[in-house]
Amino acid sequence: MYNIEEIKDLIKAVDDSGISELEVTGETNTGLVIRKKPEGVMQQVEIPATQAAPQPAPAHHSQPATQKEGGQQQTPPEDPNVEQITSPMVGTFYRAPSPDADAYVQPGDRINESSVVCIVEAMKLMNEIEAEIEGEIKEILVENGELVDYGQPLFLVKK
Repeated sequence: MYNIEEIKDLIKAVDDSGISELEVTGETNTGLVIRKKPEGVMQQVEIPATQAAPQPAPAHHSQPATQKEGGQQQTPPEDPNVEQITSPMVGTFYRAPSPDADAYVQPGDRINESSVVCIVEAMKLMNEIEAEIEGEIKEILVENGELVDYGQPLFLVKK
């Protein structure tokens, strides 16, 4: 089992090197694979489902970025009081903990830094995504069950 600091060290080593992929297998046949995207951005760290590990925190940005919606590029309105919650990994976006449960958040809901806003499933691991910002959900930018990329905006939040 790898702790989060060991995983961060391995990610940094891959990022700083010329290699594009690193696979490490432990004595108990558990392991992880770290792949670098061509632009140098790290992709999902893969850990078998029996080895749950903490996931990196979501990034949020004051400056709106473009995102895909219906196959078109759109830019959210520029408002200095609006921040984005972005996906910390590649995976499948889910608004609720299960299909029959209520969504974590709806537009108009107030959130704080520790509010869980969604789940991103990656490698059969359900990763709860915390807001890490305080404010009001203004817009949900992706559909339930949609595939999301690393850094893709998921929510707009008014501070």
